Amino acid sequence: MVQQGQIDHLLKETGQILPPPALVQQAFVQDFDAAYKASIDSPEDFWEGVAKELSWFKPWDKVFQWDYPTFKWFLGGKCNITYNALDRHLTNGNKNKAAFIWLGEDGSERVFTYGRLAQLVNRFANGLRSLGVAKGDRVVIYMPLSPEGAIAMLACARIGAVHSVVYAGFSVGALRDRILDAQAKVVITGDVGYRRGNEVDLKGICEQSVNGLDLVEHVVVWNRKGPPESPMAKEVDFDQLMAESSIDCPAEEMDSEDPLYILYTSGTTGKPKGVQHVHGGYMVGTYYHFKTFWDVKDDDVYWCTSDIGWVVGHSYIVYAPLVAGATTVFREGAIDYPHPGVFYETIEKYGVNVIFTAPTALRMLMRYGEEYPLKYDLRSLRFLTCAGEPLNPEALKWTYEFICGNGDWGHIVDNWWQTETGGPCLGTTATMPVKPGRVGRPLPGASMDIVDREGQPITEPDKGGLLVITHPFPHFFRTVYGDPDRYAKDWSTIPGVYLTGDVALRDADGYYMVVGRADDVLNVAGHRIGSAEVESALVSHPAVAEAAVIGKPDELRGEIIKGFVTLRMGQEPSEEMVAALKLHVRGELGPIAVPAELEFMPTLPKTRSGKIMRRLLKANELGLDPGDITTLEE
Repeated sequence: MVQQGQIDHLLKETGQILPPPALVQQAFVQDFDAAYKASIDSPEDFWEGVAKELSWFKPWDKVFQWDYPTFKWFLGGKCNITYNALDRHLTNGNKNKAAFIWLGEDGSERVFTYGRLAQLVNRFANGLRSLGVAKGDRVVIYMPLSPEGAIAMLACARIGAVHSVVYAGFSVGALRDRILDAQAKVVITGDVGYRRGNEVDLKGICEQSVNGLDLVEHVVVWNRKGPPESPMAKEVDFDQLMAESSIDCPAEEMDSEDPLYILYTSGTTGKPKGVQHVHGGYMVGTYYHFKTFWDVKDDDVYWCTSDIGWVVGHSYIVYAPLVAGATTVFREGAIDYPHPGVFYETIEKYGVNVIFTAPTALRMLMRYGEEYPLKYDLRSLRFLTCAGEPLNPEALKWTYEFICGNGDWGHIVDNWWQTETGGPCLGTTATMPVKPGRVGRPLPGASMDIVDREGQPITEPDKGGLLVITHPFPHFFRTVYGDPDRYAKDWSTIPGVYLTGDVALRDADGYYMVVGRADDVLNVAGHRIGSAEVESALVSHPAVAEAAVIGKPDELRGEIIKGFVTLRMGQEPSEEMVAALKLHVRGELGPIAVPAELEFMPTLPKTRSGKIMRRLLKANELGLDPGDITTLEE
């Protein structure tokens, strides 16, 4: 009997890729099964052990308390995430180690040691205090991907203010809505950002967003083009504020459960969701996974291609790498500008060892072809990790061959998580075989399951259902800011578990495949098919770079599949190409999954974090309201 909510599994991807022996030998976690078992059998002991590796002003009285659906970790503990990110490195030998290597799209470079970064954060923290910002106040940060943006985040946390970063380039309305929801008293912005050689007028957008908002007392502007000809109302100069402030600013003592930041995620409808993370648990969990999943060593150079406007940038550009004492590269602008080889050029120039990027980026690189990676020496690259969208088997194999040297020097793995989880929940670690099309197994601390719509576990291998989290871990979000009922809803739709909104399946070895959002499941003639499987089948054709599919209502079959395809360089749309792609999908998945319609597009609509916006494609196709599209990349 088929359980309600199960997903048909059609993509018969076989084989696996073994991690290079050298990667396995140096991995921080040698016995994954033992680590995972300890984290699930005795989560309080497990996470307490991790927490003791960090500095606390006062130890906790109790490790964990769960008053369903709310919970707390390290109750009574006093800490500040910036003390662990900065102060403790000033006396442990890392003071003169590079913390940040920042690269501009124009080729410029700035390097910040831990000692220098600590001074700058303290200066800006004191500057914020001089403007009246105090513990618990909200500050909106609308900054380009820059050291100044990261410094602003750290400075807020330093004094106990709650920051809310809004991706630079969001519209006037999107920024204004977030300022209002957070009730921010200060906004920090830059005059411009840069992408593909173009200026983004951040200050102009910000000025319109705060117009008439009495709650905003000051707007701090980083004027990278020089002093403004006409300062806006309430404007404070970022550099002047720094120059007038002291380098001495002790970290505010924060309760473990005090809020660290609010990050808004785009909902399908209605207002964005303000995900709130806290100092203590977020610090402990993200640090653990940086050390154990990303496996970054003391002398490594680590590069994260995300942005501070997303949770990946919060967790794995700014906070966890600094807590762990790593050297992090980050770069403003597009990874294929000013030329398609700049990604590889950066790896070679800085000897990058570990990368965190998105499948969208890899599919873009694949579209340009292998001539670019073959021009550069990529042998420093040991470990390349992906998250954000399902990693198609074809993109994984191409990356493994041409960027990782067929395993001669590098390895590529997938991982899955959300803004709400703060860090990874599913993944393939450095010691595990990679299964193309599978994201991996639950990581330590993540108690995951797949259930039907009634909440009954689906135990049969390769039968899909709803992906849920059954127990909170320290870095899981605490609430939706100002809307606890919205938070509780995700714990109560299926009582006892947290509903992630994704659909997944699990094989006999415990490897998960996330096949798409629950809203994106296709229902063709009674077969429920994950969009990721059809998209992967399309991308596995040598002419295709990217694909997205949607369901369209059909009287006979319930839905038909329509595919949207971006071709690789040198390929042209044609009726012959349509026929070839349909035949290819039929061979990969069978006749039930063949798209009835195919449309070629030069690019697919994506969020600014690289996720394909399937609901926008569907809304345009069916003449529906697309809902909240504030995250759409222009």
